[in-house]
Amino acid sequence: MTDPQGGRRGLSAARRTVQSRIRFTSLRLRLVVVFGLVALTAAVSASAIAYWLNREAVLTRTQDAVLRDFQQEMQNRASSLPVHPTQDELQHTAGQMANSSQRFSVLLVATDEQGRTVVGNSDLDTFTLEDVPKSLQKAVNKQQSASSAGGHAYHLYWQRIVDGDKPYLVGGAKVIGGGPTGYMLKSLEPEAKDLNSLAWSLGIATGLALIGSALLAQAAATTVLKPVHRLGIAARRLGEGQLDTRLRVSGTDELAELSRTFNSAAESLEKKVADMSSREEASRRFVADMSHELRTPLTAITAVTEVLEEELDAGTGGLDPMIEPAVRLVVSETRRLNDLVENLMEVTRFDAGTARLVLDYVDIADQITACIDARAWLDAVELNAERGIMARLDPRRLDVILANLIGNALKHGGSPVRVAVREEGEELVIEVRDHGPGIPEDVLPHVFDRFYKASASRPRSEGSGLGLSIAMENAHIHGGEITAANSPEGGAVFTLRLPRDASPLVEEEKRNGNGTEGNAR
Repeated sequence: MTDPQGGRRGLSAARRTVQSRIRFTSLRLRLVVVFGLVALTAAVSASAIAYWLNREAVLTRTQDAVLRDFQQEMQNRASSLPVHPTQDELQHTAGQMANSSQRFSVLLVATDEQGRTVVGNSDLDTFTLEDVPKSLQKAVNKQQSASSAGGHAYHLYWQRIVDGDKPYLVGGAKVIGGGPTGYMLKSLEPEAKDLNSLAWSLGIATGLALIGSALLAQAAATTVLKPVHRLGIAARRLGEGQLDTRLRVSGTDELAELSRTFNSAAESLEKKVADMSSREEASRRFVADMSHELRTPLTAITAVTEVLEEELDAGTGGLDPMIEPAVRLVVSETRRLNDLVENLMEVTRFDAGTARLVLDYVDIADQITACIDARAWLDAVELNAERGIMARLDPRRLDVILANLIGNALKHGGSPVRVAVREEGEELVIEVRDHGPGIPEDVLPHVFDRFYKASASRPRSEGSGLGLSIAMENAHIHGGEITAANSPEGGAVFTLRLPRDASPLVEEEKRNGNGTEGNAR
């Protein structure tokens, strides 16, 4: 047969393992992401700054060299032209200027003697006046006032432009004192290619830095999370009762200190639990020994009280009427003490884990009838149970449960007590209802506690306060449960739920080596 409780435990353990792995992976992922973001931010910032600085340096160096060469050519060649040169003169001078070390295109613009505009171009149809921005033409042709001695009325101007996807540097100047206006065009494509190569290099370096940071974060996460994972496993084992669990401590960092603290706490907990267990064992042994030792004198006392009780019932007058109440008190208290000792013995067996099920097939209606008849409760109990409802249970323990529930109802609730039996699937449900005042709400949570009595002013009532707790223990050993409640119609209702077949529990006990036996007739 399947073990539903074992299956639930296995599922719960698997769920805890999956949850711990998810949390572990999540924390690892967060560490990797944080490391990656920090590395990415640092790498991108460094790459952007490096690219911007190199870009400005490359462009400024190229620009200064070209403009300086163009200015020198304007001074050496364009200024030697007449005030009104011809187109051939402009064309020849432009070609000479373009052959400088910087290799730029030159455009010379002037007016001839008839006042017409003539143009000289080093690269025909490649660099024309339309290629020069209007703002640059206006700045070049605008005469400025000389600001200092040796200052010039016309200055050299430049501008960077993009034609299509190609960058260019355009510069212009005018010959002072009359003469042509010169423009030059220098392609910056080689520099742009160099800068693109630099950008690719910086991008690759950023990617490698990101990958390196991820690997570093993975290694750091492993270093940090392994002790945390081991600590989680150790804490879980400690919670499952493995109090000898300890962590291996290495190093002097915070995690090592945490491991030492855990080991210290586990050791202290183990000592305290061991001390409590030894005290509990000693207490159980004391109760068991005391109960066992009390049985011998109680047997003799019981025999004497039975004789006295027979004398009282016979009414022969052999006893002094003055001592008759005392004899009756002794008889009742002896019977109560005997019940208390038997209950203590039973409680001790439950606490020690030695209580065993002896199973048999029983007719529930017959079992309840036998319990009521044995205690002479037939006139006070109404039974609503169909014959033929069979269950595989321990008859003796079921009798103990029923006797305690029905006896409690008769004692505290009053007759008539109604006992109803029904089936709910694989469960057997027995309800015991009385017609008393019910159970106070503040008492309901404690009715199954040992030695608990609802009225503190009657500590010496007939009951020992163990009956309902023993009934609950017997229900638990069957895999069942007892609940207490107040009926809306008045009175208290105790509901006993038991499996119709307790064999799976017996099989589980056998597998666990506890030696529980089941009999069948």
